[in-house]
Amino acid sequence: MTHADLQLDWLRAFVAVVDGGSLSAAAPLVHRSQPAVSMQIRKLEDAVGRAVLLRGPRHLELTPTGTELLGYARRMLALHAETLEALHGPVLSGRVRLGVPDDYAVSYLSPVLRSYAARHAGVEIELDCEQSTSLIPKVQRGEIDLALISRDKATRGTLLFHEPLVWVGAPRFEVWRRDPLPIAVYEATSLARRSTIAALTAQRRAYRVVYNSSSLAGQLAAVESGLAVAVLTRCSAPAHLSILGEKQGLPALDFMDVALYRSQASRHLPAVDALFEQMVQTLSAKAPGSPG
Repeated sequence: MTHADLQLDWLRAFVAVVDGGSLSAAAPLVHRSQPAVSMQIRKLEDAVGRAVLLRGPRHLELTPTGTELLGYARRMLALHAETLEALHGPVLSGRVRLGVPDDYAVSYLSPVLRSYAARHAGVEIELDCEQSTSLIPKVQRGEIDLALISRDKATRGTLLFHEPLVWVGAPRFEVWRRDPLPIAVYEATSLARRSTIAALTAQRRAYRVVYNSSSLAGQLAAVESGLAVAVLTRCSAPAHLSILGEKQGLPALDFMDVALYRSQASRHLPAVDALFEQMVQTLSAKAPGSPG
């Protein structure tokens, strides 16, 4: 069975209507008249075979088909824009100094860097892997251009997504049964450490810090050897460790607000602009641990 191709102009009009909330608001966004936008939507619906928008008394609403289509439409338009930029955009050069904590590097940064390097081969990326509490002052001093951080203030950087914190333990040791609870923690300024202590205190659960390390590798070593349980970001919890929770008598934990923090000194650097925009677009779309 063959289906009609979906034209980019139709998808562009569809996204504009959704973002604008009406046909009239969408028209200037796509540089067309309101009747022309309406015609594009009609052609899209003919190609799909179902309605994508319902005209309510005050505004347009997405149908289930429209809701499903919207995500694909945004991705197709983004890929088209990325292709045009790669083929016809400016050739960038220079250096970008980028900071990221260990636990976010593999899960979130690797795909972005692969794509960026392919598009901008003339840009050198200098990577600094440290905890957010160390990266934030480096960005403020201009020693780093960009940093992916767990933010300590609601106004710090550009919010990308929420990353869950989870308890982890080695199943063969069942350390979580001990009293007081032995825990491995990051350095004193760590947001994950603060969340861990606050949750245990609120639960009135007795605990004992038996291992202190600023690195993810150190936390994993403590857990895998049966010394302690630890609190990690969900993306960094390896499959061979158990995710613990209420069944093991452990308290619920907060989310980390993951943000992209940029130095003032890098505001007019095109290579940094390009990486900033790509990280925001790519990582905001993932929204890995959004609480809703």
